[in-house]
Amino acid sequence: MKNGLRKVWREYRGLAAFLVLMAIFRSALADWNVVPTGSMKPTIVEGDRILVNKLAYDLKLPLTHISLHRFGDPMRGDIVVFDSRAADTRLVKRVIGLPGDTVQMRDNRLTINGIAARYSGIEYEPDATFATESYLNMSHRIELARAGASRFSTFGPVTVPPDHYLVLGDNRDNSADSRYYGFIPRDEIVGNAKTVVLSLDYDDYYIPRAQRFLRPL
Repeated sequence: MKNGLRKVWREYRGLAAFLVLMAIFRSALADWNVVPTGSMKPTIVEGDRILVNKLAYDLKLPLTHISLHRFGDPMRGDIVVFDSRAADTRLVKRVIGLPGDTVQMRDNRLTINGIAARYSGIEYEPDATFATESYLNMSHRIELARAGASRFSTFGPVTVPPDHYLVLGDNRDNSADSRYYGFIPRDEIVGNAKTVVLSLDYDDYYIPRAQRFLRPL
């Protein structure tokens, strides 16, 4: 029996070492994350595989959330990937409120620290409204209500506590974010995302979308 185990180990130890190293790499350095919902539309669409930079903010002990070294903190406008204890799943959202910020929203229009965000490039479509939301150095496209106001389109003002962040989806009326789960603790953040690696069209037999290959976010 022991000789048999030794033989198996000799034959497959290279594969075992590769799998361990791959697990460490994906846990601590970089990974990709499948986005199954439209909560970040139009920036990220269903079927996107986004590259997650896990060294963006911390060097963490592999396979844990224990930070060994902090490189920096999320900036307003960053797209972050985090393991939400409140939602019991991994989520992808945009950082809107930093620790100490006071944030409020009225009919899907943000005010941060008393300064109103600007809305431009408004496009009306039959099933949605799109606009560019800008605040200081933050600028991105958002999708608004299809018909009528969502009950989550107005909140606050609220003040973000230390070591927490307020995050929202770019699809403002179809996103479970800080309006549902509260502020996001700093230690839940896994990394950030700036690139779509690959995108599969769920409505067209999972055919890859060529126009989204390596698309910057």
